[in-house]
This record gives sequence, C-alpha cells and structure tokens, in this order.
Amino acid sequence: MSKPKIGVIVGSIRANRFAERPAQWIAELARASGELDVEIIDLKDYPLPIFDEAVSPAYGTVSSEVALRWQKKLDEQDGFIFTAAEYTRGPTAALKNAIDYAYPQWNKKVAAYVGYGGVGGARAIEQLRLNAIEDQMVPIRNAVHIMFGEYLAIVNEGKSISDFPHLQQAGQDMIAQLTWYVKALKAARDADTAATEAASEGRDHEE
Repeated sequence: MSKPKIGVIVGSIRANRFAERPAQWIAELARASGELDVEIIDLKDYPLPIFDEAVSPAYGTVSSEVALRWQKKLDEQDGFIFTAAEYTRGPTAALKNAIDYAYPQWNKKVAAYVGYGGVGGARAIEQLRLNAIEDQMVPIRNAVHIMFGEYLAIVNEGKSISDFPHLQQAGQDMIAQLTWYVKALKAARDADTAATEAASEGRDHEE
C-alpha cells in the first residue's frame, strides 16, 4: 500500500519570509516517521490572483489557469500541514486566498498547522481551523506554536527549530496525530470511491 501523501503548504509569500524554515523542519520530521510521503508546496509557485471568480469552486470550475494547476496539486494530496504566520491577528492574505481557490480538493482531508508569531500564530491557526471546517476538512488538535522569543533566537542567533526540545516534541506529537487521521480518512475516501464505482458498474449492467 502506498504511503499517504502530505502537502506542507508554505503559507507566506513575503520577501525574507520565515515560513520556509518551519516548512522544511516539519517536512523532515514527517518524513522521518517513515509513514508519510511528504511534499513541500510553495505558494510562490502558484501566483494566484485575488479571488474574483464568478462562482465558488464549490459549485463550478475556476477560470484561472494558475488556480487549476493549484487545484490539481491539492487533489494529489491526502492531507496538509500549513505554516501559519500571523498578520493582524489572522492568517496571511495569500494563504486565505489560496484556500478560497479550491473546495472539493480540500474535502475529507486532514489539516495540521505550524504557527509562529507573538503568540505562536495561535490566533491565525484558530481562524484557519474554522476555514478548514467550512471546507469539510478535519483540523487536528495538536499544533506547533513557535513563540516570538524562539523566532528571534532562530532568526538572530542562528538557532534551528530542532534546538528547542519542546518544539521538537510538539512536532512529533502533531505528526503522530496527523498520521492516524490521514490513514483513517484515506481509507474512508477509498471506500467511498469503491462503492461509487461498484454502483456505476451495476447501473451499466442493468442498461
């Protein structure tokens, strides 16, 4: 059986962004578990316009070629880990915009978060969890919160995230919980697909 695929979404597009560091760190930690196929998905590689589609992706096809490429990449994944910077007590506009450009591609998949900022990105993550529920995702409880003091030590003193034992433990706990949910949800989605295909074959035979 193939390993579940997890996309680590780099949730900031600013110059000199911090987001690449937690993305690389959590991707390595997830790969080290040996149970997940992990890919880093960078929003910079998907320069999405501000959402201005005539209809929601929940109800129709988007017109943007970049958005279609974005949706195709999301569709390949079984779950996601988002890096979450906190801007004015919420997630980045780039990340929220990217979330809005898809819908079925998020459905019935697990979501986890690595936040950073004044309170470890906690307020941004809480908003992202609400978005995830609306997108029919399963946001897990465990998360990683890189506080501002730790952030400064990493940026100014050359520390790495793995130098902080409590962050390393939080990351491992989150990966363990994510792994349980991604396996359960993947099995359920596969069962739904098999049932739909069987029903379709049955109708074909009747005809």
